[in-house]
Amino acid sequence: MQTKPHKAARTSKWKKILLWVGIIIILGLTAGYIYLKSVTYQPSFIAQAGLQSDSKVTVTEVKGGYKFEYADGPVKEPNIIFYPGGLVEPVSYSPLARELAEAGHRVFIADMPLNLAIFGENKADSFVSQYPEEAFVIGGHSLGGVFASRYAAAHADKLQGVFFLASYADEQAAIRDTELSVLQITGTNDAVLNREVWESSRVNLPEDTIYVEIDGGNHGQFGSYGMQQGDQQPAISGEQQIEETAAAIQDWIAQLDQDQ
Repeated sequence: MQTKPHKAARTSKWKKILLWVGIIIILGLTAGYIYLKSVTYQPSFIAQAGLQSDSKVTVTEVKGGYKFEYADGPVKEPNIIFYPGGLVEPVSYSPLARELAEAGHRVFIADMPLNLAIFGENKADSFVSQYPEEAFVIGGHSLGGVFASRYAAAHADKLQGVFFLASYADEQAAIRDTELSVLQITGTNDAVLNREVWESSRVNLPEDTIYVEIDGGNHGQFGSYGMQQGDQQPAISGEQQIEETAAAIQDWIAQLDQDQ
C-alpha cells in the first residue's frame, strides 16, 4: 500500500512532466508561427495603397476579409470571391480586386488563417451570407484556387462559376459534373505552377472550360508581392498582367450573363 507522501511525490512528478510538455508545445507552435510569418510574401507598396478607399472604389474590412465596391454606381452581379495564394498576404491582391471593382463588381478577398487556404476553405460562407439573394463566382490564385474549387464542389448551388489563376482543381475539387462555368488563366513565364499536375487535373473540369494564357506573365504577378521563389522573370509588367487577368475575368463574366 502506497503512503500519502509517495502518492504526492508521484503526482508532483507528473505535473512537472505535463508542464514541460505544455511549454515545449507552446514553444513549437510559436516557432512555427514565426517561421510562417517570415516566409509569407508581403504586399507591395502599390498593393498597400490599393487598400485605401477613393472616389472610384470603397474598401472595407469585413468579417473574413476585405470588400471592394464600385463607389460611383450600382453593383453588377455576380459578386466575386477571391482566395489568395499560399503564404501570400491577402492585401497583395488589392490591385486585381480594384480592377474588377472599378468594372462594377463587388469583390471579396478572403483573409486566410496563417495565409493558407487549407485552413479556410469555407471562408466564402461569410461573404455569401451577406448577400444571399445575389449571384457569386469564386476563384483563387495557386493554392487558393484549389480550395476555392473545393468550396465550389461542395456548394455548386450557391455559385455561377469558378476561375483559376495559375491553379487547378484536384480530385477533391472536381467540378466536371456541375453546371458551373470555369475559367483557367495561366502565364507563359510561370515557373512555379506544376504543369504536369495542372495538365492531369484538367479531367476534373468541364469540357467547356475556357483557357486563357497571358503571354509573358509569370506566377507572382497575379498578385503584387514581388518575385516569388522559383519563379521565372516576367516579360510584361505586373500592371499589364493584372489588367489582362481582370479583362479575361470580365469577358468570362459577360459570357455568363449571356448564358443566363
